[in-house]
Amino acid sequence: MRIGELAKRTGTTTRALRFYESQGLLGRARRTANGYRDYDEDDQRLVSEILALQAAGLSLDDTRPFVACLRAGHGAGDDCADSVEVYRRRLAEVDDCLERLGAVRAGLVAKLADALAREPGPCRVTTGYAASVPPHHFEENP
Repeated sequence: MRIGELAKRTGTTTRALRFYESQGLLGRARRTANGYRDYDEDDQRLVSEILALQAAGLSLDDTRPFVACLRAGHGAGDDCADSVEVYRRRLAEVDDCLERLGAVRAGLVAKLADALAREPGPCRVTTGYAASVPPHHFEENP
């Protein structure tokens, strides 16, 4: 299949496919007699795997072990230890991020509780911020 067909089947763009090829994720396409790139079902599978992994939160570079695993003939891109390690690493990064966000949220909840405990009244200083933000943004648990 030509590059446009592969792009259509995988839901991406020809530009992205050329980029994947330049990055070594998608092998150099075979060329037809007239110079068109020629892809097969294995290429479609690689592109679909790359897109699914990116949709799951992995970077393009993170997809390399999965692509290598598929190219080695495995049934799934995460049949190899290096791929599983990418999952573990990214989960640890996400967990760290969630922990930091949880601490930020707890700090904001405490600040809000302190402010509300003082029963803030009308203020002569008006920034217009409160009027521009929907009320649910000020709730403790939206």
